[in-house]
Amino acid sequence: MKLNSSRFLIAVLVAGFAATTFGQTRSWVSGVGNDANPCSRTAPCKTFAGAISKTSTGGEISVLDPGGFGAVTIGKGITINGTGTLAGILNSLGVNGVVVNAPATDTIIIRDVSINGAGTGGNGIRYLAGKTLMVDHCWIYGQNNGATSRGIDVSKSAAGNLKVLNTIIENITEDGIHATTTVGQVLVTVANSEIMNCGGDGFEGAANILLSIENSRVTHNANGIRSTGNGCQFNIDDVFVAYSSVGLQASAGSTFRVSDSVIAQNATGVSANGGTMSSFQGNSLMGNTAPGAFTLPTTNKQ
Repeated sequence: MKLNSSRFLIAVLVAGFAATTFGQTRSWVSGVGNDANPCSRTAPCKTFAGAISKTSTGGEISVLDPGGFGAVTIGKGITINGTGTLAGILNSLGVNGVVVNAPATDTIIIRDVSINGAGTGGNGIRYLAGKTLMVDHCWIYGQNNGATSRGIDVSKSAAGNLKVLNTIIENITEDGIHATTTVGQVLVTVANSEIMNCGGDGFEGAANILLSIENSRVTHNANGIRSTGNGCQFNIDDVFVAYSSVGLQASAGSTFRVSDSVIAQNATGVSANGGTMSSFQGNSLMGNTAPGAFTLPTTNKQ
């Protein structure tokens, strides 16, 4: 009997150690939660930061009800899911809303979350490390803490992937999305999204950025879509770029391939600027003070 009791005690201790070390697959937050709770559905946490430590790699943090759940640093593959609620992060006074600094093999998903800089926020999202970051059905705005405030700032020292889907980025001091890496290439996919009212570029690829943007609007920014370094290749399809100083601007060593897009009412429509600006089919340059010109590619001319 004593032997059985000892085995039972050991099993309980091992299970407790595993739960403490590795966390649970799904955690919960609530506007009336408490970070001292275990983050279960019946005893949810208060903040995303509180739930992160109790959620295992590859797990998910779900939101029970509307609330503000605080700025968070994500150091592992995880999903933050606010679907069905008004899930928010308020990041004022120069604080970043979300910082992603995860292992190179990990995927991070942020879904249905509003990130409000309240007019003084640093960056809505800062992506430093991790294999893939997906931003889906989010709203990022009010990041206005000086010249380095961006909606999404990609600043990597390795290859990676950023996916921005069904998302609005607006009212930003600097760029809506800014991306660069010192090693490898970063693939950026933007689809069904809007970037507007940014004091810098709607999108800027500074170096080694592969951009695919489709079915989106980039309007009322200082500039629309720009590359500013070598090794950038931008594929732009079905995009409306308007009301900016320069709609599309390449840089030396960079290539833009544009199809079925409207570049309208900018001071300058398109500018190769030492790079290559290719039109494949169905593009319209209209109402720009200085339209600029596309170059027809040597293959697939239409």
